[in-house]
Amino acid sequence: MFIDMQQCCRMLGTADDILILCHKSPDGDTVGAAYGLYHALTRLGRRAAVRCSDPWPERFRYLTEAVEMPEFDPKLIVAVDIAGENLLGDGLAGYAGRIDLCIDHHVSNTDYAACTLLDAKAAAACEIMYSVIRHLGVPVTKPMADALYTGCITDTGCFRYSNTTAETLRTAAELIEAGADSVGITTALFETVSRLRMALENRVMDTLEYHFDGRCASIVMSQALLQELGAKVEDLEGIVSIPRRIEGVQVAVAFRENPSGSYKISVRTGEGADASAICRNFGGGGHVRAAGCNVPGPLEHAQALLLDAIGKELNAQ
Repeated sequence: MFIDMQQCCRMLGTADDILILCHKSPDGDTVGAAYGLYHALTRLGRRAAVRCSDPWPERFRYLTEAVEMPEFDPKLIVAVDIAGENLLGDGLAGYAGRIDLCIDHHVSNTDYAACTLLDAKAAAACEIMYSVIRHLGVPVTKPMADALYTGCITDTGCFRYSNTTAETLRTAAELIEAGADSVGITTALFETVSRLRMALENRVMDTLEYHFDGRCASIVMSQALLQELGAKVEDLEGIVSIPRRIEGVQVAVAFRENPSGSYKISVRTGEGADASAICRNFGGGGHVRAAGCNVPGPLEHAQALLLDAIGKELNAQ
């Protein structure tokens, strides 16, 4: 059931022992929204905790490292930035069917929670969470501001993506006024690259191929390459955006081989193509400009499936 802001805040404002869930392979938006809400709830004197199936990426340690989460039997379970229960991951799979509230911005949200606050026009779940915290009447502290700013900046590509709106920028400005370390966060997330990531980008770009007269570009990350370099999932974040920057490319697609031999697909699009529509063909989803899915291997089969769907999407425009 979809609910409005007042109903959402009524649930959060009257509950205690609140468990906040993030999606697997956590990004800045799910981590930021979870920790922003966590700090707001504890400020209200509520007991809360954040959980994720996967370890926190090292680059978000400024949000996670100094916070110890209590153990308790939750009375309210909240999912943030999670479009479907399949994104909970193995470690949180036991909460499927038990989630009371979802706060999300994905148009592909499956309405799996008992109550869902959804704003598909928001650039990030953290943009929605900022409004939630304000409606709860909680003064925004620096830890909240840093967490929420992290989600806003990562889901907009440092405010470069087309999902950035005037409201997104207003939210970011108010978070900076509340103490968000905009310079430090931007430097850590967008201007600092590890040697491993640089090596990965160089090797992955050797796999670059063009399709449909250059309107689509694809890259491949094999298990052999990832194991050779010792790359983790967090090292791969945003790599699909590299071919998207190439002149004339409307659709960029990254094929990442899973240990099982299937492929994790990431799609990024410009104006004139819908990434979510492409990925919905394979049970995935996301946003108009950024989406993902999983398809069976081998690579030639995965490529044939995706290129067929991409070709239909490009021809439909």
